[in-house]
Formats: sequence, structure tokens, C-alpha cells
Amino acid sequence: MLKRTVSVAPMMGWTDRHARYFLRLISRHVLLYTEMVTTGALLRGPRQRLLQYHASEHPLAIQLGGADPAELAECSRIAEQHGFDEINLNVGCPSDRVQSGRFGACLMAQPQLVADCVAAMRAAVSIPVTVKCRIGIDHADSFEALAAFVDSVAQGGCDTFIVHARKAWLQGLSPKQNREVPPLRYERVYRLKQAMPHLHIVLNGGVKTVAQISDHLHHVDGVMLGREAYHNPYILVDIDRLFYAETQPPRSRDDILAALMVYIEREMQNGARLHDITRHIHGLYHGVPGARAWRRKLSTQLRDTQPVSSSIRFDHRVA
Repeated sequence: MLKRTVSVAPMMGWTDRHARYFLRLISRHVLLYTEMVTTGALLRGPRQRLLQYHASEHPLAIQLGGADPAELAECSRIAEQHGFDEINLNVGCPSDRVQSGRFGACLMAQPQLVADCVAAMRAAVSIPVTVKCRIGIDHADSFEALAAFVDSVAQGGCDTFIVHARKAWLQGLSPKQNREVPPLRYERVYRLKQAMPHLHIVLNGGVKTVAQISDHLHHVDGVMLGREAYHNPYILVDIDRLFYAETQPPRSRDDILAALMVYIEREMQNGARLHDITRHIHGLYHGVPGARAWRRKLSTQLRDTQPVSSSIRFDHRVA
């Protein structure tokens, strides 16, 4: 059974296959998510590139963006054939581009359509289908509206909801601004779990520490980390031991970097650019003396023509 105790959120431009491989070197158990893949891109675009991943990334979920039940069902079939462990429907992104395609957070205003999408997806695959949503949109942000939405979608066959504890403003705020305002309302997600104990509820939004994860897990079934897992990825190092009863010792930062260099060399031989991988590891030494010099080196000094083993090295002596 897929465990969602701790997961790393789907983040556009961030959680590509290189980032996920890197995060998997830190944690063996957290559930990883792809960037959102739209149904149009998957059905008519570079399918193999969009679905590419390394076997070590499991457990791995794909997030789909779309609003047509038939297209979502077909994309779900494709995703299952490619070996993904879960399919997640994006009902939380507030960006203009997503809204123009009539999916993402604006779908919270159409619970029956979301239920129809989920029902079609579930009928097409045997792996779990989940929904990631907000606590509300615009002025439809009461607990009653959230509960009604979740209840409707649950009737379509969804039993797992990842709830970003901040409502989405569909007009007037950029997606970046909507990451900070309006305020987070964790208590509303807690209340949802209390009202619907038969559903699996995962909380997302603003979680920055392992202590916060532990506190939230007293109220919900799982916690999804977002930007903190990207900017400070070594936060994941204690999660396997604390929440998954892992007995193997965790890797040190230096061991993670050594393992990643092997991956980088292999990927570069297959045509990958060095920067496409190293841009994801700026935060590995977050909080360690010399971290600023490390980030500067990754940003300005590395070249694709340099030998990886000699160019990517962290010097703890640099303050």
C-alpha cells in the first residue's frame, strides 16, 4: 500500500526528474510527485520526455492537469503503463495559464465535473487516483463549501485529498503572491479530517520543519512539503527514521553529493546539461558554513566541459 505520511509537492519548474533523483538520494521513502503534466501535452506532445524517470524514484506519483474526463482517463492509462504509483489531479493551481485551460483551482467551482473526471480516471486504472485542492477559491472559502466539494468528489471515487491550507484567489494575485496570502488555515484541514474520518487527508502549505510535520500528523493522515524540501532538501534526512521506521543510517551531505556525481556523469554522457541538474542542489548545504560559496560556485563557475569529479565539490573550510 502506498504510504503518504510525508511527500514532496509537485512544483512546476522544480520537481523534474533530476530533482527527484537527487531527493531520493536523501530519503528512501517520501512520496515524490512530478511537475504537473497537462493532458494536451501528454496526448499530443513529447510523451516519452514528459514521462521519463529513474527507477529509483519510486514511490512516484504523476500530477495531471486537465478537465476533460475522457482525456484524463486516457492519460491515466498511459501513466499507469509507464509505471507510476499514483495519479493526482490538479485542482489547486491558480495561475492564469491553468485557468485559461479551465483546470486547476478554478475546478473547485465545478465539483461535479471533478467527480466525473475522477470516476473516469478510476475506471481506467488500478492505481490510486487522488486530488490536490485548496481550502477554497475567491469568496467561496467557507468550511461548508470545502466539505461539500470534497464530499461530491469523494462520490466520484476519490478517497485521498491533498489540501493546500490556503485559499486561491483566481483574480488579482499572481501565483507567487498566492503562496503567501491569504493566510494558512490549518485548522480547516484538521476539521475536514474530523468531519470525514473515512477519507485520507494530507495537509500541504507552509510546512518548514520536522517538528511541524510531527504536530500536523496528530490531526491528519499525511503532510506534503513544498518549497522547503527544495530550498533545504536535507530536511528530508530524518524523515525515514522518524516516520517510516527506517533502520539504515542516513547518507551524509558529502555522500549524497558523491552519489549524485555518478548520476551527473551518466546523464551528461546521454546529452544532459550540467546546469539542468546542479540547479536543483543549491540548498544541499543549507545552514552549513561555506554554503554561500557553494551556491555561488554552482551558479557562476561550473561549465559543461569541466570534469564533474573535480568541479563539483563542497569545501567546508570556506565561510
